[in-house]
Amino acid sequence: MKNVQHGSLFSQLLSLFNRNDFSRHVRDLEAEYGSKGFSCWDQFVSMLFCHLAQAKSLREITQGLKSSQGRLSHLGMKEAPKRSTLSYANQHRTWELYERLFYDLLQVCKEIAPRKNKKFRFKNKLMSIDASIIELCIEMFDWAKYRKAKGAAKLHLVLDHDGYLPVFADLTEGKVADINIANKLNFAPGTIVGMDRGYIDYSLFERWTDEGVFFVTRTKKNTQYFFKPGQKERPLKGNIRLDKIVTLNSLNCACDRKCKKELRVVRVWVEEKQQELEFITNNLTLAASTIAAIYKERWKIELFFKDLKQNLKIKTFVGTSYNAVQIQLWTALICILLLKYLKFRSSCDWHLSNLVALLRLNLFSYRDLWKWINDPYQTPPQRPPTQQLSLSGF
Repeated sequence: MKNVQHGSLFSQLLSLFNRNDFSRHVRDLEAEYGSKGFSCWDQFVSMLFCHLAQAKSLREITQGLKSSQGRLSHLGMKEAPKRSTLSYANQHRTWELYERLFYDLLQVCKEIAPRKNKKFRFKNKLMSIDASIIELCIEMFDWAKYRKAKGAAKLHLVLDHDGYLPVFADLTEGKVADINIANKLNFAPGTIVGMDRGYIDYSLFERWTDEGVFFVTRTKKNTQYFFKPGQKERPLKGNIRLDKIVTLNSLNCACDRKCKKELRVVRVWVEEKQQELEFITNNLTLAASTIAAIYKERWKIELFFKDLKQNLKIKTFVGTSYNAVQIQLWTALICILLLKYLKFRSSCDWHLSNLVALLRLNLFSYRDLWKWINDPYQTPPQRPPTQQLSLSGF
């Protein structure tokens, strides 16, 4: 019988996390203060199992782990937690531990992520920012203020288009405006940021232009601007209808909300929609068609939100407190990084939903993870005999 030389796929995924760094974060945050046996590592494994196994409740998490009792030692766990134990830990242990783990794993993913987006010739870093509403019941999630009779949380993200990795995340009440989070962000000079009209703020345009950060967004219907007099006509090619240098009309804005910089307006005819789109940017050198393509590329962050909501557990929650929701969110983002890492390492062109489905079905299979992601349909090795063979003569 063929011997098994590898742990389960789940245990090999967990090996990507440095246990020394994990323990250091726990000590720094005093995350296990007052704990009685149920460690932060046990909680972390339980919440990753929630996402990867598509567990719908605390009962499914605990019973799913309990049914694999003999394999938990490979995960660093002694036994499956009780529902009340896991619920209490999610409610009271700080979510900042999982935020730190997310950024630790992000650095690992960046090392093997594609260095350059092949769709564009420019060398600037391309980012997208956006936010997505997660609807919640206001009676159960009383902290999630959104509307008078509705509750919601809002997930704010920054997506790096080199590998399409989330490099920043923040969870707020649903009523928090997108621009409030954008004003707190800092980007390296030369970065190009694609964003929708929810982030239009003249003072933000002014600050980013001073810092050497470029932006591309669409104008609003009430956006007013003046064409720069005496400017040289730019050639209009293909579906480009307008390409002009402008200054924004800030007469009705407060002194600290004005933008006095020269900006650029580009109008593009979109044949598929039979409509004209107007973009505004502070990048005065890139081709007008490239400006339009950058905004179109911003759609990748919408697809990221779609993948996150469809494949991981962030639409329904196993806890109702703000802390529990934060933990479930950050562990979901950790899972998406794990899936991205597997895609980077694999020679197969995995679709994320297929990878999630097959990983869920093989989570406790004993095979080489790095061979499996290249050939998931190979015959798994047989398990070794559980009884020890007797030695002759004894």
